[in-house]
Amino acid sequence: MTSPAAEFIDRTLRAEASEWRADADAERIGGGLRFYGASVGAVRGTVRDADRRHPGMTHDDVTALASELWSAPVYERRLAAIVLLQRHVGMLRGNDLTRVEQFLRDARVPQLVDPLVGDVIRPMLDRLAGAEAVRARRVVERWVSEDDPTLRAVASGL
Repeated sequence: MTSPAAEFIDRTLRAEASEWRADADAERIGGGLRFYGASVGAVRGTVRDADRRHPGMTHDDVTALASELWSAPVYERRLAAIVLLQRHVGMLRGNDLTRVEQFLRDARVPQLVDPLVGDVIRPMLDRLAGAEAVRARRVVERWVSEDDPTLRAVASGL
């Protein structure tokens, strides 16, 4: 079942689509993802509008919506998930790092990995304190020995 917020975001991104941009992005970014052809500005504006349409989203609402958006291998939906997490990074908890880890494993392209690291993971790690920070750092330390080259690269960059 699709949530109303995810339906709004997906419908709006499709409406903002450009076949020309989708083809160009598919060629430039690739990664086996599908592309609607919506601009980055349209993605950001759509997430902002979704926040306005669905005020008061809780931590669980935000993380569930991010996972729902990420579930389809569509670049703009995944970028919308990242933008959503960026907007709500202050409410993310240390245990959300395992969800973000799965996003990193599935990201496929640097255009999704880089904002996840720079705008979600790094600010989240910087904000965490105490035992929660220690647990989060252990997760990142585990990534150093992962088979996944993306996780290894992210861990070395953090």
